[in-house]
Amino acid sequence: MLNKRKRNNKLIDDFGNVKNDLFDFEYIESYFRKKDHSTAFQTLSDKTCNDLDFQELFMFIDRTNSKVGQQYLYNKLRNIPAGSSDNIRNERMLDEFTNNPDFRVSVQSKLNKLNDREVFYIATLFQDEILKPPKWYFVVPLLSFASVLSFVMAFFNPVFFLVILGLSIINIVIHFWNKKNLFNYFSSIPQLLKLNGIAQELYKNDILKEINPNLMKSASIINKVSNRMSFFNLEVKIQSDQQIFFWAILELVKIVFLIEPLFLFGTLKRIDTKRKEIEDVFLFVGEIDATISIASLRKGLNNFCTPKIIDGKKRLFAQEVYHPLIEDCVKNDLKVNDKSILLTGSNMSGKTSFIRTIAINVITGLTINTCFAEHFSLPRMCVFSAIRISDDLMNDRSYYFEEVMTIKEMIAKSKGRNLNLFLLDEIFKGTNTVERISAGKAVLSSLNEENNIVFVSTHDIELADLLKNEYDLFHFSEIVNHKTVDFDYKLKEGKLKNRNAIRILQINDYPESIIKEAIEISEELDKMNMLNSILPIVSKI
Repeated sequence: MLNKRKRNNKLIDDFGNVKNDLFDFEYIESYFRKKDHSTAFQTLSDKTCNDLDFQELFMFIDRTNSKVGQQYLYNKLRNIPAGSSDNIRNERMLDEFTNNPDFRVSVQSKLNKLNDREVFYIATLFQDEILKPPKWYFVVPLLSFASVLSFVMAFFNPVFFLVILGLSIINIVIHFWNKKNLFNYFSSIPQLLKLNGIAQELYKNDILKEINPNLMKSASIINKVSNRMSFFNLEVKIQSDQQIFFWAILELVKIVFLIEPLFLFGTLKRIDTKRKEIEDVFLFVGEIDATISIASLRKGLNNFCTPKIIDGKKRLFAQEVYHPLIEDCVKNDLKVNDKSILLTGSNMSGKTSFIRTIAINVITGLTINTCFAEHFSLPRMCVFSAIRISDDLMNDRSYYFEEVMTIKEMIAKSKGRNLNLFLLDEIFKGTNTVERISAGKAVLSSLNEENNIVFVSTHDIELADLLKNEYDLFHFSEIVNHKTVDFDYKLKEGKLKNRNAIRILQINDYPESIIKEAIEISEELDKMNMLNSILPIVSKI
């Protein structure tokens, strides 16, 4: 009783806090990797997730109590749904979990029983191809029947004990051949039985029934094959408790009568026809756990909002929006209305972090109905990025070629029916200035067509001038003092006018000769740029 009270108190104390746990993404992602996402509005690509530090974001959001919930939540965050019809129901559940701690803790206590690593394997029972018996398997039931018959006849004629001995030599080979097959399902099948039992307990609550009113049909079908599956529970228990003597006797019986292969392939045959029912139970428990995780996430935030989904127009409004992974993150406001956004500013001033901030809020708003802002309005849109690009040495591709191919995919997506959010950081920085600005302007104008929204950062002030009619210009800036550089990370309207790169070299004690030459060249280039801008005007007079 005392241990139960301690566990419950820990669940209460941990609610609203980041999970202190190890994250095995190979298993967490496995359900997502194998699931059919054809009905999703968009499935986020690995490229976009890498650009947005998705794994770190997931570790911050994940407050689940079970491995089923963890896999379900990961899949939920990677898939933008086509609609938001479940949000009203989920918000009622969120309120119940937040305001009724006794109810929440009782649910969490049940979900905690599904936190063993072996629980990750449940999804393989409805996602992977079930092991099929070999062509010669028909001899197994014949040998088993012969062994049973010989055992009965031995009571009337002892010579049949010799027959049993002969059959056992053959059966021993088959028995140990099957051990590897059996081992593959030792983890998943016992956990499925546990999952099904917990799902039926959770279903007794009226508010949870709304997730799947027909769940008991699926649970009942699984119950019908549970007698065969319970054999796996017995095997696991014997091995874990090291009841050697009983195990040895049981193992002998299983060898003589070929019980293991008969049970295994008989059970797998039934499981293979129950994939939908198993997934129904998996999704039911997963959604409950993911909802508690979102409630815990919101509890731990000083500021959040549920997004307002607007019609598919080129609009996005953010008030006091921030990046959830940046401690004491500076909050900013932004309005997107028929134009895209071009950001200028020096390195480390906050351009890329702000682009990621918008993207993360779009994703969490559309997937878990939660934004890290005071207010966030957005249309339903797909998210594509070209932020973190590197050379692909294995395929002999340069940085520039990788960027070209990534942006080519964006251009193709921009011509589709969906509204898109495109994120780009320092477009075409792998090439020379003239071609970078020329190609950048043409590409960004193309991406901006239709209802697409583009967020792009650049150091090229010329690019900002060329796009000022299609893009709203914003910048981040720093304050350079005598020996320090300070950033306020506040989004400001207009393009960056102050250039402090040479000044930053100066305060970091670069040789005076270098500083002097850099200033002289900079002044000459400014004069050339001014002359180039005047000549076309003069030629027309």
